[in-house]
Amino acid sequence: MANSILDTPVESQMIVDDFVAPKCDGFIEILYQDDDILLINKPSGLLSLSGKNPLNWDSVHYRLVHGQKGLTAAFAEAKLPHRLDFGTSGIMIVGLNAIASKHLNKQFQARSIQKRYVAMLEGSLAVDEGQITAPIAKDKLLFPRVKICQSTGKTALSEYKVLERLRQPCRTLVQFTPITGRTHQLRIHSQFIGHPILGCDLYKSAQSEHMAGRLQLHASDVSFEHPATGEKIHINCPHSF
Repeated sequence: MANSILDTPVESQMIVDDFVAPKCDGFIEILYQDDDILLINKPSGLLSLSGKNPLNWDSVHYRLVHGQKGLTAAFAEAKLPHRLDFGTSGIMIVGLNAIASKHLNKQFQARSIQKRYVAMLEGSLAVDEGQITAPIAKDKLLFPRVKICQSTGKTALSEYKVLERLRQPCRTLVQFTPITGRTHQLRIHSQFIGHPILGCDLYKSAQSEHMAGRLQLHASDVSFEHPATGEKIHINCPHSF
């Protein structure tokens, strides 16, 4: 009798990713441009990089390299030193040449680039600010999800501050500062404390996904060193939810 999937070692189980991104009608907004970098505002619902599935060709990188007709020029050497999740909107830093991209990569690896996010959470948080320290591990049986795991998870730390409390329905606008940069960190940390981000399809409660038409997570602030001049740069991009 053939073994069931439950009898098969996790490492030999085939992970199937059949996600096909719906068309994104939003556009990439250029917030700042010089010879070395771009600072852009990524719309929610756009991949950072084109996917392996040929149907997932549209992405931030594709649009930058080929240009957005009638909106932005083509940047043939554009590189993305970091990415935002498909549903997350907000600031991304783009390198426009090899030297700038290498310098930005080193800053991200050294965790010297400071990032802040704004998110709308379900319910009302008990305190106005705090930290979430739950360790995060890959969930090999539920790709592309991650999980909270005390034994195998990597250290993950998110700081939060309440910006506004809203009613009807009850929800809380918060500012997140991720101290570490784990995959899906802010989304799973929000769910872990019982207040998932509205519109999230992976880490949710019975109703939180349907309380918004998009993932209400936005990269609002970035501070870093300009790769050519060494100037300290900070930029803010307001959220739209």
